[in-house]
Amino acid sequence: MEISSESQKRHTLAVLVDNRPGVLARVTTLISGRGFNIDSLSVAATMEPDVSLITLIISVSPKFVSQIIKQLRKLINVIKVTDLTQMDYVERQLVMVRVRTQEDTRAEIMRLCEIFRGKVIDVSPKSFTLEITGGENKLKAVLSLLDQFGIEEIVSTGLTAIARSLPPKR
Repeated sequence: MEISSESQKRHTLAVLVDNRPGVLARVTTLISGRGFNIDSLSVAATMEPDVSLITLIISVSPKFVSQIIKQLRKLINVIKVTDLTQMDYVERQLVMVRVRTQEDTRAEIMRLCEIFRGKVIDVSPKSFTLEITGGENKLKAVLSLLDQFGIEEIVSTGLTAIARSLPPKR
């Protein structure tokens, strides 16, 4: 089924699940099995050791996101599904980037890192490895500026997100 990209919207889903083997596979299979790509995925334990939080970023139409949420809620070991896109939330991602350096570019790269509140986490004779956290726009901006020096490698976590406050009880 072909879906036009104009009708698609990015959705951030928070899926609380039992921390058991195979649960992540069932969640991702449900989404990919319906022909949707997961743009970002992050999984971590919560304050309860038996519960994990899966943060998924998917681009789908509103019609399909509600179907996906209903189907996720039916899966065994899924405790709760929240579309954070429907509320105020904060998102962050961590990026580590190795940038080529030369004697005359080191200071400028360090200034850029400082401006974006990043850290230099490794130094070699010909490169710096930087750690930068932030939202999507911040990361795109810093990577665009670092590109002029020559990015050798980028690795990143999936996006994580949290609601700014608890949603009202229904």
